[in-house]
Amino acid sequence: MKTHQKCKSMTRLSKKYREEVVLKMKKFFGYKNNLAIPKVDKVTINIGTSRAIKEPKLLDIMQENLASIAGQKPVLRYARKSVSGFNVKEGMVVGLKVTLRGKRMEEFLDKLINITLPRVRDFRGLSIKSFDEQGNLTIGFKECSVFPEIDPNKVEVIHGLEVCISTTAKKREEGIKLLKLLGFPLVEKES
Repeated sequence: MKTHQKCKSMTRLSKKYREEVVLKMKKFFGYKNNLAIPKVDKVTINIGTSRAIKEPKLLDIMQENLASIAGQKPVLRYARKSVSGFNVKEGMVVGLKVTLRGKRMEEFLDKLINITLPRVRDFRGLSIKSFDEQGNLTIGFKECSVFPEIDPNKVEVIHGLEVCISTTAKKREEGIKLLKLLGFPLVEKES
């Protein structure tokens, strides 16, 4: 009875991972153990708040937008040092951050792949140049209005954000293959 309840609460992405990705990753890389197969560990969403220094009301708008996109309240990131060239003082809010894990992360990634990325203007796929050496992917969005939670007609301020998808991969190739199998629209070359 418990097994049935567990399967019922499984997201589309976790089901795809267990039924398709694990087998294909084992075949491609020759893993002996299922626990050695890389998986998505966490998703971090960041917004830099440099514009909010001159207009403090922008910080509240950015917080609202990030909370509605991620489904949880963002954490304020503070400056550790003063930098006069950027008009930043120690203790000033310089960014907003949300970390997603588990079921909420899987639902966000499913929505990112199937709804958000196709809504990006002139989208031709994600470049594999966006991967780091550990197989983590970073995606930058110039406008937050591509996310379905944000109503484009009610957007007061256009601001960008960054989505970092962290994997447990040891090599870049493993991370690329994992995200490609999960359904991310990756392209080899820039067109």
